[in-house]
Amino acid sequence: MSGVIRTALVVDDEPQIRALLAAYLARDGFEVREAGTGAEALRQATLQPPPDVVLLDVGLPDLDGIEVLRRLRRDRDLPVVMVSARTEEGDILMGLAAGADDYVTKPFRPREVAARVAAVLRRAAPAPQADPGQPEEVLSFPGLQVDRTRREVRRDDRLRELSALQFDLLWTLAEHPGRVFTRDQLLQRVWGYDHVGDERVVDVHVRSLRRALDDDATAPRFVGTVRGVGYKFLPARVASDPVPRSGQQP
Repeated sequence: MSGVIRTALVVDDEPQIRALLAAYLARDGFEVREAGTGAEALRQATLQPPPDVVLLDVGLPDLDGIEVLRRLRRDRDLPVVMVSARTEEGDILMGLAAGADDYVTKPFRPREVAARVAAVLRRAAPAPQADPGQPEEVLSFPGLQVDRTRREVRRDDRLRELSALQFDLLWTLAEHPGRVFTRDQLLQRVWGYDHVGDERVVDVHVRSLRRALDDDATAPRFVGTVRGVGYKFLPARVASDPVPRSGQQP
């Protein structure tokens, strides 16, 4: 994206937090807008050009950040990273369910937030045009089909809506059935950066993925937990399934 100036909207009622995030994003080449309330965030999001990414606090003085996120999602498809002091798993899952692309808890490391923003923007970028001369990339399992070419997931022949991050997490696991991935390995492969924060981010997103697939956490059919290590994809692939092109990473 050389020569292209990207815009980030930082929404937080604490001026010092906005200033800290703005400084790091500006260092990465972003033009930064700021908002201290939900109402101002919604107004800023309508300005032209629209922001390329929104960093959104949950605890705002007027509108709750989750409500701001829902309203943003109604009108436009902007990548949103929640940055919140609410650290309970239920709060994080609520933010992801409302449409957040990622969720960072306070206190945070600014470099981690910048890395998350970069990863979210990579996932939001349009997929390259498929080469008609190459086979489609589809993984098929009993009760589940993952189509990387179309970025579609079918559970028992019914299409399921997954976020870009949920899809990439599922593909990473499903591409290697039975292989155990540590949380650090998943952060590097899916999020696209070395681990510098709370490993719970992986656990929460795995739970979010299970919910999207109706995968029972107590007796999972697809995503299994290896206690003290990480996660693995459980079922074997259907033998007749097309093989993905080698050497590609999500």
